[in-house]
Amino acid sequence: MTCQSYPPPTRKCMKLIYARQIFDSKGVPTVEVDLITDLGLFRASIPSANSQGPYDCVEIRDENDKDFHGKGVCKVVHNINSIIGPELLKQEFDVTEQEKVDQFLKDLDGTENKSKFGANSLLGVSLAVCKAGAAKRGLPLYRHIADLAGIKTVVLPVPVFSVMMGGQLASNKLPYKEFMILPTGATSFAEAMKMGTETYHCLAKILRDRYGVAAVTVGDAGGFVPANIKTTKEALQFIVRAIQAAGYTGRVQIGMDAAASKFLVRGLYDLDFKNRKSDPKKRKKPNDMLKIYTDMVNTYHIVSIQDPFDKEDFHAWANINSRLHIQIVGNELTAANPQRIMTAVNEKACNACVLNLIQIGTVSEAIRIHLLAKENDLGTVICHSDGETEDTFEADFAVGLSNGQVIFGAPCRAEHLSRYNQILRIEEELGKEVRYAGQAFRRPL
Repeated sequence: MTCQSYPPPTRKCMKLIYARQIFDSKGVPTVEVDLITDLGLFRASIPSANSQGPYDCVEIRDENDKDFHGKGVCKVVHNINSIIGPELLKQEFDVTEQEKVDQFLKDLDGTENKSKFGANSLLGVSLAVCKAGAAKRGLPLYRHIADLAGIKTVVLPVPVFSVMMGGQLASNKLPYKEFMILPTGATSFAEAMKMGTETYHCLAKILRDRYGVAAVTVGDAGGFVPANIKTTKEALQFIVRAIQAAGYTGRVQIGMDAAASKFLVRGLYDLDFKNRKSDPKKRKKPNDMLKIYTDMVNTYHIVSIQDPFDKEDFHAWANINSRLHIQIVGNELTAANPQRIMTAVNEKACNACVLNLIQIGTVSEAIRIHLLAKENDLGTVICHSDGETEDTFEADFAVGLSNGQVIFGAPCRAEHLSRYNQILRIEEELGKEVRYAGQAFRRPL
């Protein structure tokens, strides 16, 4: 991609919108947008999508195998610099008019799933405008977001830390994607960080002492990927030991992301799918999986399970949601899609859903999805993507929406810690009176 120089600014409130290709935390191209206003430069970079589900908004890539294995975003950069930016500047919106800007972006694309320009074209512009709007109002970004959502009192979220990983992309035998810890017994976000990091490091020591240094290799989200651990029971026992060693029994809870769609084979769940000689006779029916989850919940006091069944099996989802008094989180099920969320509500399939900005495309739509879920008694869990940047927008977004939980990965790697650290700064700014959501964590939510 050829670098371009900035054209001379005009006298409009928004003087320039300019995009470039940068790289995410996995070394994959993504998009960064600069917005120049009377108050200066506002920069936003966006994550790469974890995967493209059938109900997600579309993330556009160049699909040129000769460049970045088809993952380049020069088309997106062109869309912003040559079409979206110039058209938006013509409207002379004020940067505080987030709804109007986002509606214009949505109308300009003109498709339901952002397939014309891509969610990764619209989101960078929307985020930059939101940052500029906060600055123009003289407010911290989280407070500006809270005002956009009509939220008066902000609450700090529970950080949900990845501590061990399995699933499709891990080299071990574990079928489930992530095992997580939730410091629900903390009294502040700072204490939650202390509890989470100490437990994480206790787990590292236990694994290292048992299996050697190779056992503390980490996956994309920063959770450990120990090759020696063969069963889910063993993984959970190690996590329980780490919580005990850190001194937080009863105060740090366990959660998991099953990502069950990834091991669904012809309508049955294959927990041995990584074995080429997997026995088809051992594949599990939904009721078998429900019993497995029930046993894990009862034995290890798991408080949250994400994507326990395939995204189309609403009956199985409704069954587990009614049987287990824990948080059941839809991600692939709901896809941050209003229609899917309402189907989940009507089917009573889950009691929480993941909110990932790159699945949606604009700030205003993400706020509306959160409010829609809240109106229907669903919790929202703001989640990072596998391919992140150093932009901490999601941290302010979570505080502004006061949604209750964030999944920003393990307490390691800069792209994770940058978001956690931003919430620590916000907590310091707000002082002792700010509430921490751990005390209100429901089982179920």
